[in-house]
Amino acid sequence: MNHRLLLGPLVLVTCLLLGCSAPQAVKSTLVLPIPMQVSYESELGIARLGQMLNSPGLTPQQRAELFFQRGVIFDRVGLRAMARLDFNRALRERPDFADAYNLNGVYLTQNQDFDEAYESFDSALELAPDYTYANLNRGIALYYGGRPALAARDLKVFLDEEPTDPYRLLLWYLALEKIDPKSALQSLKNHQVQYGSDEWAWDIVNVYLGTADEEQLLNRISEESVDNQELAERLCEAYFYLAKRAQHNGEPQQAEVYFKLAIATNVYDFVEHRYSLLELDLAAEAANPTR
Repeated sequence: MNHRLLLGPLVLVTCLLLGCSAPQAVKSTLVLPIPMQVSYESELGIARLGQMLNSPGLTPQQRAELFFQRGVIFDRVGLRAMARLDFNRALRERPDFADAYNLNGVYLTQNQDFDEAYESFDSALELAPDYTYANLNRGIALYYGGRPALAARDLKVFLDEEPTDPYRLLLWYLALEKIDPKSALQSLKNHQVQYGSDEWAWDIVNVYLGTADEEQLLNRISEESVDNQELAERLCEAYFYLAKRAQHNGEPQQAEVYFKLAIATNVYDFVEHRYSLLELDLAAEAANPTR
């Protein structure tokens, strides 16, 4: 089945996404998945964990683990207030729970509570020094908190753990770009030469390098995705990085469309979905600084 949806005229699509009153151009063909829906397994998992939490005789360690697991499911289905509540409950039961500190820090980042987020990630890394996902998330928090050099350092730790991962490379590149765009682009090219492969996600890197275009990337995703879930996940990732590229190129309206397309996939637990929401919040604040 071909999940690809070619939308036109593109001005109409943009206005539907942005609520615009004047024509605004979208440059490339758009591909849309069916937005992801809450699965039966997730609903059942939430119910079962709730029942288990009501069981008598649970130790604090067991209660912490159950709260954490339920929080992860709440997060996966987009119930973020419930997820954060459960992560905090897990920490009250078990103050040395590195995973809970890590995910709590993610929520603090999304709320722009950067100092508290740094403290949460620092706690995770103090408890588990090799926990590189805390480096990832602290690096993202530092990026949005306006500390790109520190962000690049954390994101390089995360990249070095798996240098063939193009997503890790792109996040590191975005931090480097804030420091020295020309040097960052050269670092991106050098890394691609050393580690690049035929995996589809490297085409995002190729778009940044100018050796592929957006339409080629979206066509490949459409043609190679085996089902709607894979299509949604790949588009969530691709649209976020296309948005960041448009943002860097001085195309804020194009970036806004792409961020909204990433959000529209409903892949709530992906980094790219989370920070598309934050990007739109930041853009709205910049447009209305007195609000």
